[in-house]
Amino acid sequence: MSYESTLKRYEAAGQAHLLQFWPKLSSAERDSLLAQLDELDIERVNRIYHKSVGSEKEAADAHGKDVIEPLPEDAADSVIGSAKHEREWRAVGLQAIGRGEVGVLLMAGGQGTRLGSSAPKGCYDIGLPSHKSLFQYQAERIGRLQLVAAAAAGKEPGSVVIPWYVMTSGPTRPETEAFFKTHRFFGLDPGNVIFFEQGTLPCLTMDGKVILETTSRVAVAPDGNGGLYAALRRPLSPSDKSRTVLSDLKARNIRYVHSYCVDNCLVRIADPVFLGYCIHKQADCAAKVVPKAYPTESVGVVARRGDKFSVVEYSEITSEQAERKDPKTGELAFRAGNIANHFYTTPFLEEVESFEEELAFHIARKKIPFVDMASGEVVKPTKPNGMKLEMFVFDVFPFTKHFAVLEVARNEEFSPLKNAPGTGSDDPDTSRRDLLAQHRRFLEKAGAKVAEGVEIEISPLVSYAGEGLESVKGKTFIKSGSVSSVEELDVLA
Repeated sequence: MSYESTLKRYEAAGQAHLLQFWPKLSSAERDSLLAQLDELDIERVNRIYHKSVGSEKEAADAHGKDVIEPLPEDAADSVIGSAKHEREWRAVGLQAIGRGEVGVLLMAGGQGTRLGSSAPKGCYDIGLPSHKSLFQYQAERIGRLQLVAAAAAGKEPGSVVIPWYVMTSGPTRPETEAFFKTHRFFGLDPGNVIFFEQGTLPCLTMDGKVILETTSRVAVAPDGNGGLYAALRRPLSPSDKSRTVLSDLKARNIRYVHSYCVDNCLVRIADPVFLGYCIHKQADCAAKVVPKAYPTESVGVVARRGDKFSVVEYSEITSEQAERKDPKTGELAFRAGNIANHFYTTPFLEEVESFEEELAFHIARKKIPFVDMASGEVVKPTKPNGMKLEMFVFDVFPFTKHFAVLEVARNEEFSPLKNAPGTGSDDPDTSRRDLLAQHRRFLEKAGAKVAEGVEIEISPLVSYAGEGLESVKGKTFIKSGSVSSVEELDVLA
């Protein structure tokens, strides 16, 4: 696109200031800026800004007026204390995996900045004896589950595939792909690990003007984990515009998709119990949740806002609602803690495009470096001067036709990695502690004893969720260590 046509387009959009420094730019800088502006859907950016500001005002006006209710009984179930249902759902889920109908979406665009690392968060080592990264743990769970599903279906090992779609961000994609290649895709077939990229949106001033980061570059930021849905429709590579995640799902005849965040070391990828439950409920979209630890825990909960399912932020719930108890069970009425762990049918993922314009982006007001339009100098503000626009992955919940919620035990399935080492909460130490505690429970449930202070790490290739450990019954483990086969456990007894 030429300078003249670009200028005309941006003048019409009220964003012509982005070309203000054109006369002073080098040839390379001009080419780079034009390419960025050509790719940017500036009309959509304007629409998103106006809708976001309008929705924020509507939400503020409606604050305290919305009717927020706990989940209805027929929409939610729990695996806690429900072994019979858990077995039934697992069998249904394993059958779907065995038929090749299940894919996995991983949201892995974040960097480990708060952990003191510039690498993608999935590369992080939480300090386990094996020093495996989060990516490796998750890959090995997929590898193990493929074998378990093949055995359950009476198929040959290696014949069942769970494709893994890894969503990166612009800054993390090269390093993520290099990490997988260096580690030989952790034993998975590279043809079944598909990388794709989360979108970005320009940073805006408070009155909706796009911010220049330099005289020749627009300031951009990731569009939130809800950018997942639009990213599924983007070409996987510039050389093949026809292939997208959605087209790949269709080509593989994938009917069900599990989606999760990279930072949970206990996540059960393509969990057959969750899948089976969702299939049984005929859900088009579903959420896995954990019980709130205490009434005032700072976590969003899955609930009903009016007649729609929604994630309600803890700040939107009154103290009276937070303390409210279910008269039947005595548990918290608003207890379905959101953990960004979801199920979709592929038709639902394809349908999101039809209502995407109705979704409002959330505004995060931030300190964003900008170019002073008079001097051309870069300014680093000391207080918020602009906004980043994000969509959340749960923003689609109100648009579902058949929604379901499954509650699982927190100590078995949720230990997020959010904070720097030594924080004492949701940090590498708590992740390590929770994973090793789970492995102790695996051994004890299989009939073994583990001496006080002994820490044993069991490779996901040995056991996905505690299965396959029958041979340890009656043994007592007195040494700490990491094992990559059941036989290696004998050395620790």
